[in-house]
Amino acid sequence: MDSWQALFEQERQQDYFRGLRDRVLAERAQAAVYPPKEQVFRAFELTPSDQVKVVILGQDPYHQPGQAHGLAFSVPKGVKPPPSLKNIYKAIQHDYPEFTIPNHGDLTTWAEQGVLLLNTALTVRDSSPGAHAKWGWQTFTQATLAYLNSLQPMVFMLWGKHAQQQAAFLNAERHLILESVHPSPLSAHRGFLTCGHFKAANAWLQQQGRAPIRW
Repeated sequence: MDSWQALFEQERQQDYFRGLRDRVLAERAQAAVYPPKEQVFRAFELTPSDQVKVVILGQDPYHQPGQAHGLAFSVPKGVKPPPSLKNIYKAIQHDYPEFTIPNHGDLTTWAEQGVLLLNTALTVRDSSPGAHAKWGWQTFTQATLAYLNSLQPMVFMLWGKHAQQQAAFLNAERHLILESVHPSPLSAHRGFLTCGHFKAANAWLQQQGRAPIRW
């Protein structure tokens, strides 16, 4: 987390962040909240800010037991990959026909290569999608995106209107901004499966002299 220290020190001093922290703690005392307390900021722990190559912006954590572990779209090994993640794998296979779809949904290896798997809300109540979305997490997410915008050039994958609205201020001249519909089964057939984002991201990274991601 050391590389993110400036961001976290700045946000922890804000009233919204203190209120958010207290509200989540109070909720945990009354109901199941995901992910576990120690995994809320796992995306930041696995992907140092100076090593970010790609940002994938999700919405909020999975809201069923055992699914959320601090990385957008990812689930621990042993947990069945959710439908959106299955569609992400299909989109990778479209870009790279030799890609073998894994039998798990753990994207930790992506995070370790520089893919920041960031949700716009970092906690959720059991069986209540979006329950914490308006508690202040959006403010934190926007601060994170503003911080990233000032760093090294990187790729932003924005899937669906929610993600695209969060990142309206990103500098498209410095970064590669890739937009598509969301990988949810409700919308993936409208262009996500053939969006080409994974191959486009790697081609751009290589143009920047950086190693491609092993999806």
